[in-house]
This record gives sequence, C-alpha cells and structure tokens, in this order.
Amino acid sequence: MDGVADEELIAQSRLAPGSERSRWLLEELFRRHQARVVAWCYRLTGERDGAFDLAQEVFVKAYASLDTFRADSKFTTWLYVIVRNKWRDELRARGARPREAPEDKMGDAEPAEDSGAIAALDARDARVVVRQLMDRALDETEKQVMTLHYGHDMRLDAITAALGLTNASGAKAYIVSAKRKLNAAVKRWNARS
Repeated sequence: MDGVADEELIAQSRLAPGSERSRWLLEELFRRHQARVVAWCYRLTGERDGAFDLAQEVFVKAYASLDTFRADSKFTTWLYVIVRNKWRDELRARGARPREAPEDKMGDAEPAEDSGAIAALDARDARVVVRQLMDRALDETEKQVMTLHYGHDMRLDAITAALGLTNASGAKAYIVSAKRKLNAAVKRWNARS
C-alpha cells in the first residue's frame, strides 16, 4: 500500500464506509503521517508530551472530518491545516484558563496588571507597525496578496485567480517579492528603534 497515494486511500475507503477494509485503509493513511504530525506538533508546542497530546487531537479531528476532505489539495496540506487550527484552539484555551500560583508564592507576589489588556494593546501596536511597514515597502498588489494569503488563509492559486494575475508564478512571485521588501523594511525599522 506504500505506493498508493493518500487521496486514493481515501477514495477507496469511501467506497465501503464502515467496512473492515475501509477501517484498515484509514489506519494505513494515519499510520503514514503519524510521525510527521507529531513532529509538526512538537515544533508548535516545544514539548514532547504536549506534542503527542496535540497529535492525538489532530487525528481524532481528522478522522471525524474526513468526509469534508476534497482532493483539491494534498492530504498533508489538509492535515496541516487541522494541526494549525488545533494549536490555535489550544492557545486560545490556555489564554482563557486562569493560571494558579503556588500558595507559598502568593504573599511575595507583586500585584499584576491585567495581562489580557496589555496583550491586546501590544497586539494592536504590532498590527499598526506591520501595516505601516507594508504601506511603505509594498505596492498595492503585494499588499493585497500578503493580506489575502496570511490574513485570510487564502491559497495562492485562488489569489492568482481572484486578482487576475497573469505572470508565470502568479501570487507566489508577489509573496517572494513582498517578503524580501518587508525583511529589508524591518531591518531599517529595527536600526532606527
């Protein structure tokens, strides 16, 4: 089965949903990608146990959502989107969870400011700086492509079609150019700061 594409395994499993063969095909599919997903999760979490926990959640979500997979992208791309979204959910949940301090440290602690409000202000300030750098360094098409791709998670081929880009590389060329220009702008901004 190693020579069979992921998308073909999914198509074959859909022929007889719930059957023993379908279950075996899906197990093979997830077995193929287990190490890769754990590695992705480890890069995000930075901890081994957290990576395994997150990977397990990813596979549960992938299995439950497999009927939504359309073969217009690679299976690994679809799987990575689930990893990214699960990690974002985890970060949001961590932010909403109150943190507990050990009792013996409570008396020594200085009163803390509302970190949520400070984080929101920092994020707003960062967005303002990024927007200013984009306005100074990029042309209109580059700004549109960057915003659609990174701000709205739009695929490059969809951006190419939506903006009617006719160059050979489509939106990818604008991403490469914009990154180069932004890197230079950030270096200039850091030098001034």
